[in-house]
Amino acid sequence: MAKVVMYSSKTCTYCFAAEKLLHSKGVKDIEKIMTDIDANRDEMVQRTGRRTVPQIFIDDKHVGGYDDLQALNTSGQLDSLLSA
Repeated sequence: MAKVVMYSSKTCTYCFAAEKLLHSKGVKDIEKIMTDIDANRDEMVQRTGRRTVPQIFIDDKHVGGYDDLQALNTSGQLDSLLSA
């Protein structure tokens, strides 16, 4: 199973939805980096160029936010990314 890292915040409903989707795909461990800490938010912006959460990485590949994750799932590409 691929390594998943997700930048998130404590109150983000899209973060919860992304986590739920990933768990439904069999991902047991999601490394969450909380952006409520300024240094973590700065790191996320530097890595992604985006300011919104969640920002999700699968095996160090930035896949985007929840909408991007859902689009990968709908197209069938998410399973192959997670199984790599």
